[in-house]
Amino acid sequence: MAKRKSEEEPRETIVDLVKLLAEERDIDEEEVFQAIESGIVAAYKREFGGNRQDIKFVNAEIDRESGEIYVYKLVEVVDEVLDDANEISIEDAKAVGYEDVEIGDEIEIGIDVEDLGRLAAGAAKNAINQKLRDAESTKIQNEFHGKIGEITSGTIVRKDARNVYVNIGRAEAIVRRDGQIRNNRSERYDQDRIMKFLVTGVEEANGRPSVVLSRTAPALVAKLFELEVPEIKNGDVIIKSVAREPGSRSKVAVYSRDPDIDAKGACVGQRGQRVQQIMNELSDEKIDIVDWKEDAALFISEALQPAKVVRVDTEISTNEDGTVERHAKVIVPDQQFSLAIGKSGQNVRLAARLTGFKIDIRKESDESDEAAKVLTDGFQVVDEEEGKGDSEA
Repeated sequence: MAKRKSEEEPRETIVDLVKLLAEERDIDEEEVFQAIESGIVAAYKREFGGNRQDIKFVNAEIDRESGEIYVYKLVEVVDEVLDDANEISIEDAKAVGYEDVEIGDEIEIGIDVEDLGRLAAGAAKNAINQKLRDAESTKIQNEFHGKIGEITSGTIVRKDARNVYVNIGRAEAIVRRDGQIRNNRSERYDQDRIMKFLVTGVEEANGRPSVVLSRTAPALVAKLFELEVPEIKNGDVIIKSVAREPGSRSKVAVYSRDPDIDAKGACVGQRGQRVQQIMNELSDEKIDIVDWKEDAALFISEALQPAKVVRVDTEISTNEDGTVERHAKVIVPDQQFSLAIGKSGQNVRLAARLTGFKIDIRKESDESDEAAKVLTDGFQVVDEEEGKGDSEA
């Protein structure tokens, strides 16, 4: 393989330049070297290959120690050169050191870097910049794809009619309308405000990766508890489910794997400090912490707190299409009925999401009246049958 060394001494400092670029952009040095090599190849093809797509092979190498640049291409040895881009005469091949070459062989020949010219250098610069952007984008993609479902802190940069833009360090982040809490006056996306978000995805926007954040995801509540409660972080307490109406109220079901640890108490914290800290982060969103129970009826009773429950009857059925439906009839004292339903039905709605049951709440008096009616109807049937028997006799 024949390579011709660049005689341009200043290029020996390219190693220092690469080190500087890699440090500034937090990119691996080898990725920068490869980007520059690809840029040189692109420049050569644009300058000397025109619009032709049949240049067989061009490559560039940068010595990682000295910074020397080598550019070479693959050409075919021919008797008569008809294609300067891809062919070389057998005489010229021998002149560059291929003594045993034959017609039809393919050889690599070096190209003077100086021959690229000013236009090619500009093209190389553009290609290098693009490669660097691609390398940085790939790094961001890889980094934040691994953080989906995790919490990140960021500073509000700006907002428009639809989106909130957040500085989370190296990447641009966006909070779309469905990720914004819009029904809570305390939730303000003011410039320079620092907030916590849940990373929900990474998408391409204008050729660059954009990290998608959320303030409304139920998982944000769970992750905040994980940050605030050591017993959750170490696995002694488990969050079984979360139901949330962002900005208003959440219900969190917790379970302790250690009989000596009170799951609810651990989450509330001394004098309510732990749960209060999370509520503050969520702009005073109310949070109900309930004990998860394996028994569905008991769990539903817990989920409907602060209302007291008299009885829960559950029914689980499977439809013809294989879907499972879970129904629960809940009897509550008359004075607890409004509390069980909640304002605009919020309490029962959240309880249903938390437990996975469709919940029908009834007053205790209505249930008693219905039972009495069934009993009375039964007596009437008996009386009618007895009367019919007397008549026949």
